[in-house]
Amino acid sequence: MSTITPHYRSVQQLLQTQSFSIDEYQREYKWEKEHIDELLSDLQGKFLSCYKVGDDTKKVSGYEEYFLGSIIVSKRNGKSYLIDGQQRVTSLTLLLICLYRAAKAKNLQVIQTLAPLIFSDNLGEPRFNLDIPERLPVIEALFKGEPFSPDGKDESIQTMFARYGDIEQNDLVVDLGDALPHFAYWLLTKVGLIEIATDNDNYAYAIFETMNDRGKPLSPVDMLKAYLLAPIEDAEKRRSANQEWKKEVLDLISWGGTHEPERDANCIKAWLRAQFAETIRDRKAGATDKDWEIIGTVFHRWVRDNSVRLKLGAEAENLAMITVSFPFFAKAYRRIQEASRTYTKGLQAVFYNAHNDFTWQNTVLLAPLVVSDDDETVRRKIAVTATYLDIWLMRRVVNYIRVGYSSTSYAMWLLCRDIRRKPLAELVDVLSRKLAEDDVTFKGSPSKGRSGVGELGLNQFSRRYVFHLLARLTAFTEAGSGRADSFDKYVDRTAQNPFDIEHIWANDYASHRSLFTSEQEFQDWRNHVASLLLLPADVNRSLQDKNYLDKAPHYAKQNFYAASLVASVYQHQPQFEQFRTARNLPFQSFASFGKPEQLKRRNLVAALVDVVWSADRLKEVAQ
Repeated sequence: MSTITPHYRSVQQLLQTQSFSIDEYQREYKWEKEHIDELLSDLQGKFLSCYKVGDDTKKVSGYEEYFLGSIIVSKRNGKSYLIDGQQRVTSLTLLLICLYRAAKAKNLQVIQTLAPLIFSDNLGEPRFNLDIPERLPVIEALFKGEPFSPDGKDESIQTMFARYGDIEQNDLVVDLGDALPHFAYWLLTKVGLIEIATDNDNYAYAIFETMNDRGKPLSPVDMLKAYLLAPIEDAEKRRSANQEWKKEVLDLISWGGTHEPERDANCIKAWLRAQFAETIRDRKAGATDKDWEIIGTVFHRWVRDNSVRLKLGAEAENLAMITVSFPFFAKAYRRIQEASRTYTKGLQAVFYNAHNDFTWQNTVLLAPLVVSDDDETVRRKIAVTATYLDIWLMRRVVNYIRVGYSSTSYAMWLLCRDIRRKPLAELVDVLSRKLAEDDVTFKGSPSKGRSGVGELGLNQFSRRYVFHLLARLTAFTEAGSGRADSFDKYVDRTAQNPFDIEHIWANDYASHRSLFTSEQEFQDWRNHVASLLLLPADVNRSLQDKNYLDKAPHYAKQNFYAASLVASVYQHQPQFEQFRTARNLPFQSFASFGKPEQLKRRNLVAALVDVVWSADRLKEVAQ
């Protein structure tokens, strides 16, 4: 007879005794950056509320627990098949790999506990506990820290690779510092799930359907709606308000032709944080969650607890929130989502920030809005604020300053408070002043000892941002020379022949030995942003081993930023020449490319950066 056995499992208990598979017809791994960031923020917040500096690892046993929900498992043929829970188990595995690599780099003992939860020894070969054959190459590469290209792979592999990068970029490990082993032990022993296991697939899917249909609990969105509807006594007003709420929720979760059941909650979190969060958790151990964090987890409860401050509780006020405020901010949120996905004239900066995976954008862009703003005012406020974020973000990444979710949370909370419900003209003034007073610029940061774009090179941290910067410089040069602004095409990784980063110097130290004192110096110069271009992948591959003299004729046929290295573009492309002259930009052709030429190219990059990310853009986009 088939059995159904629910058990509470810590992460360690769940993963150390079994490996997980999925059936072929299961959906892909689809978690987005926002899901990862929220999970890590919640875990870090709960951990830090317990941890105290000086605690030894034994103290972890007394820390509070954190519940991750439930998973449904069908056990058959000696394997455990995930019927529900693939997204969480996969994300947990990626987090464990990141923690393992960080702990290994520090030679921490906790790696002995982490390793068996990621893989088991199978006759001398690792058998990964997330046992999905087509995904094993990416898991193994991430675990070993080996190079891996997800291009051309299936959706789950690309998503796993991207989400692992998001975990690294989140700054969780950096923020934990010496508390890394404490967090790892806490995650393994005090974070848990309910595992509902059966040996019958039919039972497993029946449980899944029950939990996700008939037995589905009210969501925070549902509970917020119920609270807001409660004081509305007039039956018709109540019915109409309920219909309005349901319409907005449906429009959110079905926006863009894709069903995303958490998009309504994400919108409400962004709206409430942007417009109302007055406090944030102190950045120290033992601190408790405040407005900013509570809204991110239980916003329905936060609204109820702050009803007086929000002026809620009476029929008229609650009706206004349901029928005026929520539709207004939901519409603005969808507008931001659309501009994040589609390169939209007037809202290009929204697309730029989305390409840089800056998830706080969705929140910050709602902060200056007022429900009385017309559509054009909303567009201009979004454009101005997104432009500020674009400049602020790029100033930091060229200085190797981390911009992960947790690292920027405090700054974004402060920004929301500073620009909250500001008229357009005042918004421009506030943001312009903040840029003028910013210690971090493209020339560097004296307080942080950073040198700005002049020392920007390609490495693991900077790769995505260098790619973005090159795409911006290329698109700006093309548009200035009379061609279409094709930034979205340059960064489209789904294109048949996507653009890749091209090194002007081939990876051949022997051929350049006379110019450099060591191979490390050669690599530093070779990877400097001034020695890099964007070219179509097929062109890039065909040129990779060639010297500059052989490459130059091919550069002349590409985008103007690449072609500007070659003399012919100055002779035969009058619009480019007009652009160069009008902007007084130090474009220059080179018969050869060595150190002196690269230094001149650095000046060009610096000049272009000053124009592309000029603070004057705030006033321009406000028009």
